[in-house]
Amino acid sequence: MAESDDRRLSTRCVHAGEIGDAHGSALTPIYPTTTFKYRSTAAILDVVEGRTSGSLYTRYGMNPTIRSVESKLASLEGAEAALVFSSGMAAETALFLALGREGVVCIGDAYGGTMELLSEQLPQLGIRTQFLLGDELDRLDACLEQGAGLVFLETPTNPALEVFPIGKIAERAHAHGALLAVDNTFASPVNQNPLALGADLVSHSATKYLGGHSDLTAGALMGSAEHIATVAGWRKNLGSTPAPETCAQLARSLHTLVVRVRHQNAAARAIAEAMQSHPRVTRVRYPGLPEDPGHALAREQMYGFGGMLTLELDADTEGTSAVVDRLRLFAIAPSLGGTESLVTQPVTTTHHGVSPEERERRGITGSMVRLSVGLEDPQDLIDDLCQALG
Repeated sequence: MAESDDRRLSTRCVHAGEIGDAHGSALTPIYPTTTFKYRSTAAILDVVEGRTSGSLYTRYGMNPTIRSVESKLASLEGAEAALVFSSGMAAETALFLALGREGVVCIGDAYGGTMELLSEQLPQLGIRTQFLLGDELDRLDACLEQGAGLVFLETPTNPALEVFPIGKIAERAHAHGALLAVDNTFASPVNQNPLALGADLVSHSATKYLGGHSDLTAGALMGSAEHIATVAGWRKNLGSTPAPETCAQLARSLHTLVVRVRHQNAAARAIAEAMQSHPRVTRVRYPGLPEDPGHALAREQMYGFGGMLTLELDADTEGTSAVVDRLRLFAIAPSLGGTESLVTQPVTTTHHGVSPEERERRGITGSMVRLSVGLEDPQDLIDDLCQALG
């Protein structure tokens, strides 16, 4: 469980959760140990039965390196506790199996893998799933009355950058005895804290902004100690605890989270503003633009608008691919949040597995180009986009 910490975010990114060691290491050491030894049966039973804390077995998450980064993650989201996973999808799978068995309502767009899990795999286990588009929030109460224990959403969404009112949705979920879980991957804790707005749980693909260097795969879930304890058993027996080495890499990356994300916020906004006036761009989706439908709400519940934006081009799927192929600084790749800028057409990667009919219903078209803005100079990125569009 994370201790109360009133220090500012960038300080917590560096210092929260760090542990000392006998040799005075400035950082939490990597403990690659799979199992930990005890002097007596009584001592190990104290740990196994929860009378004292201690390290025991790494697959259980009972490892100093793993617990250190979990304390740091909990602090960043203002949570009582956190769990780290082998991927963001592993975190969401454990979340749905632990707390969504009474039914899940998914609001708005979500990552394609999440959509597949909700629409195909969970129903195979008898878990009822329902989907609402962003303009169908008036149906939420009816969905909850039909039976659901968990409401799940991304905000901003992938790939349309739609923004949802976390506090109002939390109130409606709680009125029906349901929990609200928010995927905060696109925003990161630098730009948004869903727990402070009323959500019960927060998930992240830590592969993205939390990791931030395109060199690790991990996930995270934060919330109350009670809810996290419920999910922990599923993580243990699904075998989705990450290696200590990955946790150490993640902790290293979190040290620079604030610096990286604030630069990406500013660069993405500059690019969004520049693309608004380009004749081949029919729409820029970015909540930091005053013209964006989610701008007013984003100003209320976010501290920054993020490093992601989506362009809609005056072109068909093939013409849009030709623009993407001409980019030189933006690398064609499906991930996001790294130091290098990336570009993808959602219909070819993140939402390729979603049926064409469902993509059309959600407005995910072949003319969409999703940009993940890195740490390059924003003018160089603008120049790259202009030459590709030109």
